[in-house]
Amino acid sequence: MTARVLDGKAIALQIRHEVQAEVAKVIERTGKSPCLAAVLVGEDPASQVYVRNKELACQKAGISSQLFRLAAETTTEELLVLVNRLNEDPSIHGILVQLPLPKQIDERKVLDAVSPAKDVDAFAPENVGLMSQGRPRFLPCTPHGVMQLLHREGIATEGKEVVVIGRSDIVGKPLVSMLLQKSGPCGESNANATVTCVHSRTPNLPEIARRADILIVAIGKAHFVTADMVKPGAVVIDVGINRLGEGIVGDVDYAGVREIASAITPVPGGVGPLTIAMLLRNTLEAFRAANP
Repeated sequence: MTARVLDGKAIALQIRHEVQAEVAKVIERTGKSPCLAAVLVGEDPASQVYVRNKELACQKAGISSQLFRLAAETTTEELLVLVNRLNEDPSIHGILVQLPLPKQIDERKVLDAVSPAKDVDAFAPENVGLMSQGRPRFLPCTPHGVMQLLHREGIATEGKEVVVIGRSDIVGKPLVSMLLQKSGPCGESNANATVTCVHSRTPNLPEIARRADILIVAIGKAHFVTADMVKPGAVVIDVGINRLGEGIVGDVDYAGVREIASAITPVPGGVGPLTIAMLLRNTLEAFRAANP
């Protein structure tokens, strides 16, 4: 068996075209454009690439964007002044603080300061709570991208055993919450899963991973999941991005696992492009909420 490759690039492009069409309609109705403010602190090369990609994606979708660059020496208090100014600016509909932040900045304090109504990353405690109750204002971009990928590739989660490797606030925990709901952004068939979350302290992790009908990996360790950890015929979603000498690789040993899985996402070109697509979707939704 050689797994079907799930093309995240193609699905992300489809979603971006959908957002572009909807943005054109709201501009026609209101005479205003959705606007995303991105905050970049320091000179981290990867962060600069991410922010530039988000700017280009906004431009193509008809969404305005503003970039605020701050020096690497910026303090928490200085960054909070900017965040509060953006919160109060009615022309700004979404706020994105690019992570990671320099070590001297209290990351949690900054993220908590972003207005929940403009928190298009869905990191704010209020938005996390709404999501866990099944009534989200916004869904976190990467987990929502995973759900859209599964749905648009015809892979249902209802009644399936799903194992999530990784418990981060950005990917692992939100995915567990979304998969457990009775319904979700893609309907009942892409919810209602039986979910196990494993992590660095989980004993017998490979044994648990082998139970999964759908295995989602977001642990941040290159080639962590090998073929012997995957049930034959399982769907494998690799959320990892690791920069090695050989280039960008995922958390899954792609070559080996592809020979045993039924479907798999590549890295790059799998989940990554969907993160930006869902950020555009959240910015549009934030604009709609502010302009009913």
